[in-house]
Amino acid sequence: MPGRISARPSTASQPSRISSVPSLGSRASRISSPKIVAPDEGPSTALRIRVCAIFGDAQLTTAGHRKLVVNLRKLHDACCYEPPSNAGKSAADDFEEDDFNVEIGRCVIRLVGVKKGESAGDRVVRFLGLYLRYASDKDAVLIPENDVDDTQAFPETPSTRLTSHVISILLPLLGSKEKVVRYRATQLVSHVINSLDSIDDDYYHLLRAGLLKRIRDKEPMVRVQAVLGLGRLAGNAGDEDVETDSEEEDSSGLLERLLEVLQNDPSADVRRSLLLNLPLTPVTLPYLLERARDLDTASRRALYSRLLPALGDFRHLSMSMREKLLRWGLRDRDENVRKAAARIFRERWIEDCCQGQEAAEGHDRQGASVSIDGLLELMERIDVINSGGDSGVALEAMKDFWNGRPDYREAISFEDKFWDCLTPESAFLVRTFNDFCRAEEQGRYGNLLEEKLPEVTKFGFFLQRYINGLVEEIRRADAASAGNGEEDTIEQEFIVEQLLHIADTLDYTDEVGRRKMFALLRETLAIADLPDEITELTVNVLRGLCGADAAGEREFCAIVLEAVAEVHDTIATDETSLGEVEESFHSAQPEINDSTPTKSRTDKKLKNDTRESCQQDEEKAIQEIMVNMKCLHIAKCMLQNVEGDLQQNVHLVTMLNNLVVPAVRSREAPIRERGLLCLGLCCLLDKTLAQENLELFLHCFRQGHDALQVNSIHILCDIMVTHSSLISAQVADPAVQKAIFKVFSKALKAKHTPDVQFTATTALCKLMLTNVIENDDLLKQLVLCYFEPETKGNAGLRQALTYFLPVYCHSRRENMERMGRIVPSIMQSMIGLGEELDEEEDLVDIGVVATMLVDWTDARKLVVQGTGVSWNEAGKQEELAVNGDIHLEIAESLLDRAMTHSCSKDEKKVLISMLGKIYVTASSSKEKLQSVHELVTEAVELKTANEAATRNALNKLHMALSKALGESSTERQATIAEEKPVIDQDDVSMAEVEETQAPVSSSEDETEMEVEEEVNMEGITNAKDSILDSLLDDEDET
Repeated sequence: MPGRISARPSTASQPSRISSVPSLGSRASRISSPKIVAPDEGPSTALRIRVCAIFGDAQLTTAGHRKLVVNLRKLHDACCYEPPSNAGKSAADDFEEDDFNVEIGRCVIRLVGVKKGESAGDRVVRFLGLYLRYASDKDAVLIPENDVDDTQAFPETPSTRLTSHVISILLPLLGSKEKVVRYRATQLVSHVINSLDSIDDDYYHLLRAGLLKRIRDKEPMVRVQAVLGLGRLAGNAGDEDVETDSEEEDSSGLLERLLEVLQNDPSADVRRSLLLNLPLTPVTLPYLLERARDLDTASRRALYSRLLPALGDFRHLSMSMREKLLRWGLRDRDENVRKAAARIFRERWIEDCCQGQEAAEGHDRQGASVSIDGLLELMERIDVINSGGDSGVALEAMKDFWNGRPDYREAISFEDKFWDCLTPESAFLVRTFNDFCRAEEQGRYGNLLEEKLPEVTKFGFFLQRYINGLVEEIRRADAASAGNGEEDTIEQEFIVEQLLHIADTLDYTDEVGRRKMFALLRETLAIADLPDEITELTVNVLRGLCGADAAGEREFCAIVLEAVAEVHDTIATDETSLGEVEESFHSAQPEINDSTPTKSRTDKKLKNDTRESCQQDEEKAIQEIMVNMKCLHIAKCMLQNVEGDLQQNVHLVTMLNNLVVPAVRSREAPIRERGLLCLGLCCLLDKTLAQENLELFLHCFRQGHDALQVNSIHILCDIMVTHSSLISAQVADPAVQKAIFKVFSKALKAKHTPDVQFTATTALCKLMLTNVIENDDLLKQLVLCYFEPETKGNAGLRQALTYFLPVYCHSRRENMERMGRIVPSIMQSMIGLGEELDEEEDLVDIGVVATMLVDWTDARKLVVQGTGVSWNEAGKQEELAVNGDIHLEIAESLLDRAMTHSCSKDEKKVLISMLGKIYVTASSSKEKLQSVHELVTEAVELKTANEAATRNALNKLHMALSKALGESSTERQATIAEEKPVIDQDDVSMAEVEETQAPVSSSEDETEMEVEEEVNMEGITNAKDSILDSLLDDEDET
């Protein structure tokens, strides 16, 4: 084997064609490090010249690789086989096969020193892999089938011997200290593995062990190439694990190791390479599909655009996995990922369903023809009953489907036969089609709706039919008390929901259709057995049927309250029916007593009567609770659709006094909590009512359970946003204001109840963004909650604060100043928290905290500056200087703390390091600049900073302040010179101060300038004296 050479020998004796080509070896010698002295390899031969010429041409371009492979194969054949005759004998026939393998090895050795960025190296790697595949295919054709031994799985051929020679060279280089050598060696090995169909067993285990070591390499580029090779070997991992259990490196399976790398490798390139190269098996599929939540955008896009199309029929996936893939893809933050997910849904998944429908019917599918049955099957495959809600992903998927498939938009039709036998899938289909057509701008698909959907009157009859069917199913299921009819009830309920969603968007200019729908919905609302979702949709549609003005709102409230009264009357009806049953029981009782006069039987019968009476009372109480809950639910839905003043609507006042207030005073907890929600909605309509009941909501938070606390915070937040004057500092009662702040402070500290803490955080963020609450202590608590390790598991809280804190600070200067005032106390709290916590607890690095606080208080990032934008005389826009007083105040507070004796060494290091990030500008207040400058000068003189990093930060701030003070003085003098040409006493004193501070100069020019200045000043003084003397002389004369 030749030694490793990094530079080619002199090419003076070689042909000019070869010397004129920039060889790979010469390029590698320029870029490889360290420089290696090439050993003497003897004189150049004809075989070496031809092999080097072929590799030299291969590194230039990939266009001629096929031709170069054929030429190299001819050389290989000439060295391995005897020519048929001496007539066509060439110079290469004088060499043996070993000589050819040595020359190929020389080129491989020169390749491993080429850096990653060199495209010539990648071309040679591709050329070598292409040749090994081509040679192995040729040798396989030349071997007769009779000569192949059954016990020999890997026959000996010239190409296999060349492959073994190349691998034997590369294997020792996999562990090289040079990262470039490791990269190229791993790349070559992986390319060889992926180019060949089979490898010798001995080398297979060596390659596997070597590549397994490289997946832990510190260089990501090496790990990428290692997983590319191991991905090809992973298919045989199951069979080989049994044989390698005794080895320490192969103690765990290859596939398990690759899956671990796929989940935990920090490099996105490594994870993406594994994503696209691991075999698709039931074991690997869940790990591959969860890359849809990868942090890297390119990896997520590769999953939807490359892996899922190659997966085949999506129906092999589970229902939950289909729903997750759609939800993750269609709601991704990257637009390209969303487009890829929508494309695979409307093109690949629908095609799989259509092919299944055609195969079931016994027809061959030709082209991409439209299949409504296939579309309905697709709806079923994504489980629209569970994913078709307002927060489900099926709505988003179908919106993209209708947008990208105009052929289905034109081909679909909704005839009477379609409406007669609706299924959940077909109902959802027509609902999404209606939503898409009405959501398009400028009514582009309005004509399409008129053609395909029925008129309002006919639609009302269809809706009535399915509502009646739903009521019958519910009553049948209640009577049967079995679980068999529950599924049918759910399907019927889903169908009615979709029809009500359609009804909410219809055009009711047709008076006949409007009256039909109005009467139907009025009757439907009074049915107590309907589910709450159906009732809520009915109220929403009924609100749209009534007018949008105040009269329409009063009509809507009257109709809903009539329905509430009818629902509440069912309690009396049930009591009457129970009384009739009890009366019939008592009428039969004397006969029983006459026939059984014994005392024992009479006592037994009395016990049975008492037991049955208790059961009846219990059923009656439960029925009463259910009816009252239904009435309150209808009232809540009505209040959510009302915007007028409560006192101006007599129906709302009646509802408040007769329904809501008794519910709040009820002893039953469910009724009381729902009544509290209705009372909160009423408070939004009347400020006086809200002010009277604030204490009630505060009491519910203090004494209630977790769910009641969450509802109380929601109600308080909505009331304060609607009636902000109730908590404003100018008008609000200080006691009420303090109580509200105390509630939020307590909720933010409720770490044992994450829901309460998250709700309070989001509510407080909304109130602070709208300037309803302006409190430094609550803002400090929010910042501490963001950094505390206890909130690490509360992802919703962290996400809300990640958005809120920078937006709050950068939106208004007052907010940024408020944040600046609490920065020193936040830093002190975080430093103290770090000292209290154990080392095992994960705390945000204090340097990261300091950086974020400085960023939030940087005045340059304000959306609207205090001075704004000005226009110069030419009419061009100019940005005025930013006032940096906020950072100066922070610096002053930090310096005061750092120079105190109670400040520890670690705290001092953090605070002074933070000073190096402070923004200093000459446009800041001169008094603040001077004050901070004096503090910094004092800190430097006292040697407050002991370490090099802190000294550099302090010196940086000192220089910035000095420069800002100089610029400020220059600007001030220029402004005074423009406004007042005559120098006043202040300017003279400033000039004197500057002269005393200026260094002494011995130059004649400066001396002359000083003399001229003195003369000018004397002239000005003399002029003043002469005027005074003349005035005095005039007085003497008079």
